[in-house]
Amino acid sequence: MKNSNNRHRVTAYRASIFHVLHDPGMEKDEAATEYFEDGLLVVENGHVVKVGPAEALLTQLPTDVNTVDHTGKLIVPGFIDVHTHYPQVDIIAAYGEQLLQWLNKYTFPTEIKFTDEEYAQDVAEFFLDELLRNGTTTALVMATTHQSSVDVIFNASRQRNMRIIAGKVLMDRHAPNELLDTPETGFEHSQELIEKWHKQDRLSYAITPRFAPTSSDAQLEQVGWLAKEYPDAYVHTHVAENKKEIEWVAELFPWSRSYLDVYDHFGLLRERSVFAHCIHLNDDDHARMTQSGAAVAFCPTSNTFLGSGLFNLEHARAKNIRIGLATDVGGGTSFSMLQTLSDAYKVQQLAGSRLSPYRGFYLATLGGAEALYLEDRLGNFLPGKEADFIVLDYAATPLIQRRLQATTTIDENLFALMMLGDDRVVSATYIMGECSHTRN
Repeated sequence: MKNSNNRHRVTAYRASIFHVLHDPGMEKDEAATEYFEDGLLVVENGHVVKVGPAEALLTQLPTDVNTVDHTGKLIVPGFIDVHTHYPQVDIIAAYGEQLLQWLNKYTFPTEIKFTDEEYAQDVAEFFLDELLRNGTTTALVMATTHQSSVDVIFNASRQRNMRIIAGKVLMDRHAPNELLDTPETGFEHSQELIEKWHKQDRLSYAITPRFAPTSSDAQLEQVGWLAKEYPDAYVHTHVAENKKEIEWVAELFPWSRSYLDVYDHFGLLRERSVFAHCIHLNDDDHARMTQSGAAVAFCPTSNTFLGSGLFNLEHARAKNIRIGLATDVGGGTSFSMLQTLSDAYKVQQLAGSRLSPYRGFYLATLGGAEALYLEDRLGNFLPGKEADFIVLDYAATPLIQRRLQATTTIDENLFALMMLGDDRVVSATYIMGECSHTRN
């Protein structure tokens, strides 16, 4: 793990500062946000001490406090990606398939390569560096069925002091033999990894059945036992992404009420369960998501890239379902949460709804923290929270700089960054108050 004296003294960061206090809803709800045009973020021992107007706070600080000046830029909380696949880095932007064909043509052959631990290590290092370069400081990550794939992503995360949640994928059918485990070995290996990694430093474990079709009833029963035995671990899987997938699930589990009901039957709907996609859920499914405290990972770039459908964000939020934003690399086509927000906005337009910039940044920060039950630690700059934050550059590209010359409010600036921004906008990324990436 990185150590620095900077984490053990008070440091003040000066810039424009924006964060979200609760879901702003569809429209501009300024009571849900705080914005300081000339702000100061005060950090001590890797945690937020206070945030507010620079002019007022500077008079309260000792004269020898280290001040880092990002004037002219915007500080926001670090982005939280609630569903992504680190093994799929090398198949991002692979051409021309929908979900089930994508798995067989691209995903499974690529994941077989993770029998080579050196290859897995190389991919993990690149993946985490890309997260930091794009301003993502926390992520819920799928590995592969190999135990070593979990070890390497956690080791690399620990070196960067990132808050990463990951787990071994569980599959005992409908995949290449090289990737299959059994109900017994899947349980044993997952348990070993939980005992080794869960709650170590900033790491957490996710019990990870890939999706219902690749796990037998016997394996899902074992997964349910794991979820019961480790209630503070996460459950991470996919549901209701693709209509052909849903038809397949109905054939494989004829006793089920719905795709989501398969997981519910085995005790996998609960707090800290995160279900990627959730595009084609019915009203009963939405009610169970709300009752159970499970969360949705909204994956707009992969949903459009794989032709899966349009997630109705407004309907799900009206049901009080926890929702975070997700890149879903490599079905998703960008590590950038700003690019993901751009697609999220367009998906909502096509779904007959809207996504305000305030709600967009909520989904990428505090909403993600709430989806992961980490809102007491992450997501905004309330005192005591972990100081993961990013510095966004208003002059990152000539187009963004020109567009922002015509804006007059913070919500206009945020929307322009959503629509035009990418990794170039991220000037710096801070983990627990320590700079972990700067844009050259």
